[in-house]
Amino acid sequence: QVQLVESGGGLVQAGDSLRLSCAASGRTFSMRLMGWFRQAPGKEREFVASISGGGRSTTYADSVKGRFAISRDNAKNTVYLQMNSLKSEDTAVYYCAGWGTGRKVDEYDYWGQGTQVTVSS
Repeated sequence: QVQLVESGGGLVQAGDSLRLSCAASGRTFSMRLMGWFRQAPGKEREFVASISGGGRSTTYADSVKGRFAISRDNAKNTVYLQMNSLKSEDTAVYYCAGWGTGRKVDEYDYWGQGTQVTVSS
């Protein structure tokens, strides 16, 4: 069984930065694709970013490309999402997802409980 625990969400102003963390436990973390998704009120959960097991390959949604950066520390079993130049449309619950194979929700086996990010304009 895998547990993913997110942290780092909060209320910020437009233009600010925020870093989310996701700590994994329960199974071997390295060599597994990890991702971040988000879900705004009334909308479907959407892909934000993913990172390969070794950390060399990253993928981003067009809406966050150039502003967000995903990274990981396999020694700490942790994946991060650095969010810069935040916009009001980035407001959502952000979810860490693990043991994935792509960009779709149903391609990930494990999920965290989510952390709220609210960006005021």
